[in-house]
Amino acid sequence: MSEPSGAIYTPPEVWQWQGESGGQFASINRPIAGATHEKALPTGSHPLQLYSLATPNGVKVTIMLEELLAKGHSGAEYDAHLIRITEGEQFSSGFVDINPNSKIPALVDQSDKAAPLAVFESGAILTYLAEKFAEFFPAEARPRAQCNAWLHWLMGSAPYLGGGFGHFYAYAPEKWKYPIDRYTMEVKRQLDVLDRQLAKSEYVAGSAYTIADMAIWPWYGQLAQGKLYNAEKFLDVTTYQHVRRWADQLNQRPAVRRGVVVNKTWGDENRQLPERHDASDFEGLDI
Repeated sequence: MSEPSGAIYTPPEVWQWQGESGGQFASINRPIAGATHEKALPTGSHPLQLYSLATPNGVKVTIMLEELLAKGHSGAEYDAHLIRITEGEQFSSGFVDINPNSKIPALVDQSDKAAPLAVFESGAILTYLAEKFAEFFPAEARPRAQCNAWLHWLMGSAPYLGGGFGHFYAYAPEKWKYPIDRYTMEVKRQLDVLDRQLAKSEYVAGSAYTIADMAIWPWYGQLAQGKLYNAEKFLDVTTYQHVRRWADQLNQRPAVRRGVVVNKTWGDENRQLPERHDASDFEGLDI
């Protein structure tokens, strides 16, 4: 791994944006918020409208929706609209109206046609759906607190995995030793935290399958299965046996297998469903 080219960087007294900094996704990074163009969002007929992409954060929500439908909650029927983040669709006026942070996923609950409700941030969407349908979020105080703690563990930990390790290991314009070592150490620590927890219980927050599992699996479960950043050998993921057991267990759930293909536009064509508007859309896919 090479060190950064050129001289050591001395930060200026006041930072100013000089344009793209290189690396994958550089074209959509900018230091200001708000819409870049006018475009309304499409709307389907179902109670729930999801605007997303099948990144780990997007997959959290599609797994939850598919699990709710598997439980028989017809009110969880949804339209999943594709947001192409590499093309800047998250900066459209319609998307910014429902998520001022311009990140996927975003959900609009139009169960009340007179007053649709927009919810953004994946953890908030999971909590909203869990409370709306009284599923996958324990009712009793103690297990509910445990579930909530692990959900927030994920929300605090995943940026180190994605924006830290994933960026510098897979997407940065050059391989720099210091940030890769820094974030690798932290990701392996997080995997160890999770592995120790799963040595004690079947699921992350205890004996029940909850939104904590749905939140953590797309990041750390798929990482343990070798599905993120092509980093399984580098991170030596086979050593985290309890995480791998749990990851494989969740991967066998039909709702999880459906959730991971929704809003997916890359990889095996038989495992892509760019938009989802009906359960029949899954027919013919390899899931």
